[in-house]
Order: sequence, then structure tokens, then C-alpha cells
Amino acid sequence: MKNKRILAAIFALLAAALYAINIPFSKLLMAHAGEKMMAGFLYLGAGAGMLLYRTGRKLAGHADRQAPLTRKELPYTVAMIVLDIAAPIFLMYGLRRTAGANASLLNNFEIVATSLIALLIFKEKISRRLWLAIMLVIASSVILTFEGAESLNFNAGSLYVLAACVCWGFENNCTRMLSHKNSEEIVVIKGLCSGAGALVIALCTGEVLPGVIWMLLIMLLGFVSYGMSINFYIMAQKDLGAAKTSAYYAVAPFLGVLFSVLLGERLTVQFFLGLAVMIAATVLLVRDTMAE
Repeated sequence: MKNKRILAAIFALLAAALYAINIPFSKLLMAHAGEKMMAGFLYLGAGAGMLLYRTGRKLAGHADRQAPLTRKELPYTVAMIVLDIAAPIFLMYGLRRTAGANASLLNNFEIVATSLIALLIFKEKISRRLWLAIMLVIASSVILTFEGAESLNFNAGSLYVLAACVCWGFENNCTRMLSHKNSEEIVVIKGLCSGAGALVIALCTGEVLPGVIWMLLIMLLGFVSYGMSINFYIMAQKDLGAAKTSAYYAVAPFLGVLFSVLLGERLTVQFFLGLAVMIAATVLLVRDTMAE
């Protein structure tokens, strides 16, 4: 059992690492596509890429080892899709009405929302050590994203950002309820349906389609940083639960900064301070994982 949890922790960190690739490369690709269009094609790339991957495995004679989704999981599946469409919409409304620094800080509430929903609604056990680790994760994320006094402004846009965090908190827990099923199938459904929803919203709000080359590059990035990342995330949730997986996944911003350094950005004292706190949180997470 302990070995399964250690492997699940590795899956969670892999999920964070793959998602972190999305941050620097999306910045480059956003010069060729609108924000909602980017979100739509990233999700579509995740779903379509995983569908091709699954098809290739079946043609090669590899059978699925995990059970497929059934009608019993339909409510959680529908909720997952709807929440994945709603959350980015709330976030876009929030970004239009508040500073980017403020939104980055408030976005850390997703970890708290995921943990509280897991505890209060889904009755997931959360130890004191895990709560301390979650608080340290949030503290390190605040240090990393703090950009001055403007980061502390609270306005109508802040409420939209918090609404997005709550949506993602529920979505993380809905995905947790599906984690015992085929993770690849979940990624296909989640990617194609949520991506199509985001794409429709982008077109309805006047965004134009990117060029074919840029569209394919965005979808390729989506397959790697969304599709494979979500797949590992779901595999981790099976043995770690929603709260702990979310805490492990929170190392993504730091990995994103490191990847950005490879593209020419410079590290700051702020990063190293946040990293020290994140290391302490990770130690607590690993100890809590191995203690179970």
C-alpha cells in the first residue's frame, strides 16, 4: 500500500511538471490566438491526442487494464465537463475586472476549495500534517505571485476568480470520484467536451481561429501539458485523494518558472524564498504519504 502511495506521489509530481511546460510555451503561442481560443484548443488537443494514443494502443493489441466509465459515473462525468467549461469563463470575467497579480494570488484558493470540498462533502480524511502542508503550499504560492500592493485589491473581479476556484475545487473532487475508472477515457471525454465548449464560447465572443500551424502547435502542447498531465493527475488521485494530489500539483508554478528560465527569464529572490517554503511543504507531504 505504501509503495502505491509513493508511486501516486510520483504521478502527481509528473502531472505538475507536464502542466508547468504549458506556462512558458502558452505565453509564446498566445501571440497567435485569443485566450479562450487557446483554452479550447489546448483541451481539444488533450482529448484528441489521448484518443489517438488509445486507438494506437488498441491497434497494437494492448487491452485496457482499467474499467471503462458506466452510467453510474454519468453524474460526475457531466459535472466535470460543465465545471471545466464554467471555471475558465468565470476566470476570464475576473481577469477583465481585476489586476493579473490579484487574480494570481486569488487563484491559490483552488487548493483550499478542493480540500474543504473533499472534507465536508466527499468525507475525505485530511490529517493535520496535510493541512499544514496545504497551508505552506498556499503561502509559497502567495510569495511567488505577490507583485506589490495592487495584488491585495479586492473587487467584483475577485469574486469571479474565487468562483472559478470553487468550480475547479468541485471539478477536482468529481474527477476523484472517477479516478478508479480508465484515466485515458476520462481525459478523452474531458478534453473533447470541455474543449468544444470553450471553443464555442470563444467564437461567440468574437475571437478568430488561429492559423492551421499555430492551431496544431497549440493542440500538441495541449496533449502534453493537459492530456498527459490530467492522465497522471487522475492516476495519482486514485491512491492519494483529491486534497493531497492538489497539494502536490501546486509545485507546478515553481517548475513553470524554472522552464521559463530556460527561455531567458531570470530567477529572483522572491522565487528562492517561495521555493524554501515549498520544499518544507513537500517534505510534509512525502512524510504524510509514507505514513499511511
